[in-house]
Amino acid sequence: MAIIRTLKPFFPTPNSKPPSSLLSLSSFSTSSPSDHHPPTPISTVVAVLTHSRSKSRWSHLRSLRPDGFSPSEFSQIALHLKNNPHLALRFFLWARRNSHCPHDLTSYSTLIHILARGRLKRRALALLRDAIRAPESNPLKVFETLVKSYTECGSAPFVFDLLIEACLISKKIDSSIDIARMLISRGISPGIGTSKFLIREVCRCHGADEGYRLYEEIFVSNCGVVKPNVEILNTLMVGFYQDGDMEKVKEIWDRFSESNCDPNCYSYSILMAVCCDEGKMDEAENLWEEMKVKNLEFDVVAYNTIIGGFCRIGEVEKAEEYFREMGLSGIESSSTTFEHFVKGYCKVGNVDSAMLVYKDMLRKGFRPDGSTMEGLIGGFCEKSRGLEALEILRGAKGGFGFRPTRKSIEVLVMGLCREGKMEEALEVQRKMVSEGFEPCCEVYGAFISGYVVQGNSEMAERLRKEMLQVCG
Repeated sequence: MAIIRTLKPFFPTPNSKPPSSLLSLSSFSTSSPSDHHPPTPISTVVAVLTHSRSKSRWSHLRSLRPDGFSPSEFSQIALHLKNNPHLALRFFLWARRNSHCPHDLTSYSTLIHILARGRLKRRALALLRDAIRAPESNPLKVFETLVKSYTECGSAPFVFDLLIEACLISKKIDSSIDIARMLISRGISPGIGTSKFLIREVCRCHGADEGYRLYEEIFVSNCGVVKPNVEILNTLMVGFYQDGDMEKVKEIWDRFSESNCDPNCYSYSILMAVCCDEGKMDEAENLWEEMKVKNLEFDVVAYNTIIGGFCRIGEVEKAEEYFREMGLSGIESSSTTFEHFVKGYCKVGNVDSAMLVYKDMLRKGFRPDGSTMEGLIGGFCEKSRGLEALEILRGAKGGFGFRPTRKSIEVLVMGLCREGKMEEALEVQRKMVSEGFEPCCEVYGAFISGYVVQGNSEMAERLRKEMLQVCG
């Protein structure tokens, strides 16, 4: 009831004079047959829809109204069906499919309200997306039409949450922000789920600072109509983490106590990721112990975070301890777990262990990303095992369609050149060019050095001249 009272200053009330564009309920026929009033065209159509069998209903409507219905007529009919939203939707779809009504924003809005009040959210969301994309329409026009018809249709407040979500799904981020701010200016806050979706997309498209500004408008400046929950704060932490603003992540962490909101396992994982990226593994382990004290259940994200942190600083044995604990806890490893160990073993020069993990990863159906392949190929090249690195690359291309990155190819070419494997290096370099990767100065330098070591000064000189032309 509090929400409905909040809406009263914004939406027309029953006692207020309705705008001229609103449909008037007083013009509708609401009489029963016993009142002895002659049926109106609208009431006749309503009777056909509500009392005819489904198979004969539509043919009866065609014969009754061969020229179809105007959007205004559709809205009047639909409002008589508002307690039967499924039937109203079937009528709408039938009219649209058979070109029996040139639906406009008014008819769309009427049905959207009916579906919202009937809690058919998925259907309402689909129609909102259609309305946004309609010719000569836009999200703000849809919003205005929904506002005008809100009271008359007896709608539900979350219809505007659905509109914001439809805008976000349709990648109309700025419109979703405008609509949210118009609601907020009238003391109406989007729901928690919608706010999370909105803040996440704003962080992704416009940066975490803009997402944070919107957070403050919804949860701080809006007189505390709604309170943030753990998912909202996690969304902000992720946004700032992805933007590389680690201090802001820590600042959002402090908001948990201010909001009387308890962080969950994912919250701790984000903060641990900050500690790991900064090489502060002592702090990461302290957070881990704090989670144990709070009896939080660890998940694969938490384990991957701390395993990755130890692998990045070369403490693979410590990472293995957490990996064993992870297995004893019954938590399945993910692709990320294996990738951390491949990179970690390569970092400490244990390429044979890295290769074992890589093969195990492939057996389990996981596929490494480009940075993992770069680490593996680079690790073998640093051990002067360039031919093995070449076989790894060939196997990845043939086995799971791996597309080499520029860096992985350059690392391999330079490694082969250092070992004097010039023919193999040339083969890789030719394929590199065929895939659109032009050689850089470092690659030229590697070839020149390789030919100098072989005593092929003529080829080295030719490449020097070519490098000056290409690299300037």
